[in-house]
Amino acid sequence: MGAVTREDSQATGRIILLTASHRVAPGLLSWPAWRTLHAADRVLCADAEHPQLPYLREAGVTVEHARPTAQELVDLCADGATVVVLPSGEGDRELTDGLARMAGSGRVRMPDLELLPGSYDLPGARLLDLVQVMDRIRDECPWSSQQTHKGLAKYGIEEAYELVEAIEDGDRDELREELGDVLLQVVFHARIAEEDPEEPFSIDDVAGTIVEKLIHRHPHVFGDDTAETPEEVKEHWLRTKAVEKQRESVTDGVPLGQPGLALVAKLASRVAQSGLDVALPAGEGIGYELLALAVRAQGEGVDPESALRAAGRAYRDAIRAAEGVGA
Repeated sequence: MGAVTREDSQATGRIILLTASHRVAPGLLSWPAWRTLHAADRVLCADAEHPQLPYLREAGVTVEHARPTAQELVDLCADGATVVVLPSGEGDRELTDGLARMAGSGRVRMPDLELLPGSYDLPGARLLDLVQVMDRIRDECPWSSQQTHKGLAKYGIEEAYELVEAIEDGDRDELREELGDVLLQVVFHARIAEEDPEEPFSIDDVAGTIVEKLIHRHPHVFGDDTAETPEEVKEHWLRTKAVEKQRESVTDGVPLGQPGLALVAKLASRVAQSGLDVALPAGEGIGYELLALAVRAQGEGVDPESALRAAGRAYRDAIRAAEGVGA
């Protein structure tokens, strides 16, 4: 067998699989992708509804609606042609598997195979998937389609507690999962809010609100103020928050429905920040004793809710040990 000449090598041609993220707006392709599309001998796409097609046509790229087999695609490159294939959003597994088998057989002279990403996911791009999945579930699921803000409220509380438990356990896998469950609650409520006939808002409105708030409360990051210590940052935060809320009392905004120890700790924190001198209310019974303990813990820099939960875990372990089932 004679040596392969340069001309023979060039005659094998090229197959380029051009991928694009569905999470990026169609038409926003990289410069190498556009250059390859314009220079290609043929551009093929099996999906007549591919979101990139209108933009390619507008840019003067001729796209053929075709679904070639691996052998047919290799044959198209026999004369040295460059063929670009636009896979569907799910990918063309049959085609890529066929090309892999041909290349691995060693019996076929293959064109050069290249995977060219035309666009990449940006950080946070999978959140778009979550929004799309939530849209479909809300529309098609018999249970989810009937849920309301009030009906879901209890799940938000449960998921928040499960997140705290995962943090305290130090379980990274569990932490990732529980963060997802909390995020689901946010997206679910935002999706329900879109349907309100009088005051609708979307997940974009939710994100926009918190973005504006974070920027406004971090003038040392996004403005001209400076903050060198965590204490100075907290001072900025409290000052801007006070201006935003225009509260009549330091107790405004403290949810009374939270667990008792957490409620007392929050009130004690507000009192300390305001510089007020407030005597504890006099009374008898375990409630007032717990009140005094919670205020004392807050004053010593201890979160009473977390402290009691840690003690509760130790108590749980002791119970299991007494049962003989281990910690």
